[in-house]
Amino acid sequence: MHVRRLELVDFRSYERVGVDLEPGPNVLVGANGVGKTNLVEALGYVATLDSHRVATDAPLVRMGATAAVIRCAVLHDGRELLVELEIVPGKANRARLGRSPARRARDVLGALRLVLFAPEDLELVRGDPAERRRYLDDLLVLRQPRYAGVRADYDRVVKQRNALLRTAYLARKTGGTRGGDLSTLAVWDTHLARHGAELLAGRLELVAALAPHVTKAYDAVAAGRGAAGITYRPSVELADPTVDRAALAEALTAALAESRSAEVERGTTLVGQLHRG
Repeated sequence: MHVRRLELVDFRSYERVGVDLEPGPNVLVGANGVGKTNLVEALGYVATLDSHRVATDAPLVRMGATAAVIRCAVLHDGRELLVELEIVPGKANRARLGRSPARRARDVLGALRLVLFAPEDLELVRGDPAERRRYLDDLLVLRQPRYAGVRADYDRVVKQRNALLRTAYLARKTGGTRGGDLSTLAVWDTHLARHGAELLAGRLELVAALAPHVTKAYDAVAAGRGAAGITYRPSVELADPTVDRAALAEALTAALAESRSAEVERGTTLVGQLHRG
């Protein structure tokens, strides 16, 4: 697989640019600030629908423009596929595959597979656990694009559950009755545990698959002077290091029930990120 051509419209610093790439190593040469990293970032966005540099899409759109477009011609096994993404901050991004509209932007995931390493990746070692969790989730999506939907569903449930807790908290603080009903919290707990268990299981399976490669890669560098391994330790207590979805959902449900009174008191979830431990 290789990218034959990359075109950008109103992406980052570029009003319009097209770059032809050849199979094998390609080197981008230029002065600081001319936009070399922007090209790499665009390719990473096609592969993951995410930027390795910023958390939101707004900075990806050139100042003064309302949307950015990425076109990427990918060659794989002698066949070429054109992937097009339109990034519209504040709205759902639009995508095309082979010039046909895709139902969802995430339908393009898997069309381009790449490994991106940037200075920001040093945060995997130096930064807080959130960076390592994000990296695992990105790998999950690259290996199995369906996890993009799992992530989106989980994040949606966390936001809606948090909104319910905040509304109830404010109602209690102000002495009002409107918005103080938590009768649907158990329903959100069920959804949260189900989606969280799916994502947690994916991470556990991924770490198990990566473990021998981590050991082998480190041994090649250290030349036998030490060993390296990789494990995933969720905050939720697991009686057995299983990846059975039902067992994981049960453990998350129990953790949610245990912390519910504290969550109501604080007005925000304490365990919505448990599987991200």
